[in-house]
Amino acid sequence: MNNKPKYHFLKNTQYALSGLKHTLKTESSFKLELFLGIFIFFGIYIIDVALIYKLILIVTAFLILIVELLNSAIENVVDLVTKDIHPLAKTAKDIGATAVMFSIVLHLLCWFLILI
Repeated sequence: MNNKPKYHFLKNTQYALSGLKHTLKTESSFKLELFLGIFIFFGIYIIDVALIYKLILIVTAFLILIVELLNSAIENVVDLVTKDIHPLAKTAKDIGATAVMFSIVLHLLCWFLILI
């Protein structure tokens, strides 16, 4: 099955913005992480460390948002496939949540190592 539309930069950008809009409407975890990201980026801006360390913190902060988006996509697909409570559906959602947790731990670890 190949239902991929032909690549078009403006259309693909529109799809991405539509996904972001949907996520901001429906995903409280993403909204919280985005809100906290404002303070995180401000903190990155004001700390007095080398640029490379700031870049590491910026990348790991964005990584949290990216992994959260992927987790939300997984959850949506699982919900599309089955509304029943199924062990594999739970496992898929739990693994996605674990990926988010690991990205947050990585970011916190980077802060810790850079600040000490």
